[in-house]
Amino acid sequence: MHLFCTCALSFSLLMASPLVSASVSNSFKDCSHFFYMQTPPVGMKGTNLRRVCQKYADKQRYATLYDSSRHLPLYSAYIFKKSDGKRRMDTPWMYEPQLVSDDESGNMRALPLTEDTPPLIEDSQAVLEDYTDAVEYRRGPLNPDLHQSQPDDKSSTYTLTNVVPLITNFLDASWNPYMDIIRRRLNNFCHGTSFMVTGVTVSGGTLKRDNKDRLAIPKHLWLAYCCPRFDHNSPYEVRFMFPSYGGYALNEQTDNSVVEVPLKTLEIFLKSQSDIDSDLTIFYKGCVSENSFRKKRDPTSVSVSGDNPERDEHG
Repeated sequence: MHLFCTCALSFSLLMASPLVSASVSNSFKDCSHFFYMQTPPVGMKGTNLRRVCQKYADKQRYATLYDSSRHLPLYSAYIFKKSDGKRRMDTPWMYEPQLVSDDESGNMRALPLTEDTPPLIEDSQAVLEDYTDAVEYRRGPLNPDLHQSQPDDKSSTYTLTNVVPLITNFLDASWNPYMDIIRRRLNNFCHGTSFMVTGVTVSGGTLKRDNKDRLAIPKHLWLAYCCPRFDHNSPYEVRFMFPSYGGYALNEQTDNSVVEVPLKTLEIFLKSQSDIDSDLTIFYKGCVSENSFRKKRDPTSVSVSGDNPERDEHG
């Protein structure tokens, strides 16, 4: 009787009025505009990969490749919007019912405010309870709200299909400051569309709950951007970081500084990881500049620091 009631609760949640719509399928055809040249990355491995077109307030916001077997997004692809860097504090965490059922009418909902999440939800994806006892970890978004400008775009990032478990110190001291550096750089020097892909490599470690493996823990977090139309008069220190560049870091307590590298160097690094294929390509043809002349990029790696010319024109 308890199981019947729990299942009934799950399906009643699926029928509730939608907060966020999403489409889950074997392709990204309905949200291909979030990818450079409408071409998703290739080379990501997983046993049960689902392609999610995230939709909020009847508008598509970004795309996520989700590994249902490991309850982990492998990447989120989105378009950067010039932003003041402020975060939303009033958005409830949401889940993706279409990972529960193939019912195409399913819509992403706010997680139920009950003590126990219905099993039909938590069998297919991460839930808030998975983070309750994970004292060293916090929910880290792949598409962060500080890379969006409009309230609805920001709200759409608060779904557990867009977050991964990150070491708190790494998130606060390393990754979040890097996200703000990227925000300021693209605000100031990208004059067209900025295509973004943020993803993970998998360590083999997991977060457990009730002695069961629940979430795969990322080994690395990485980001790549493609801005085909950019400012050729930008300072030398950032000029070679266009049209494309990337960064990666270890999800650890120490030695977790972000290292920025050219796109090809990032791809070579990712190919050395066990969960990435040797044919990995993040952006179609490596992201081609729309400018008439392209300067040769410096092939050296750059460690992220606070001293850079990427002033914030928003204050």
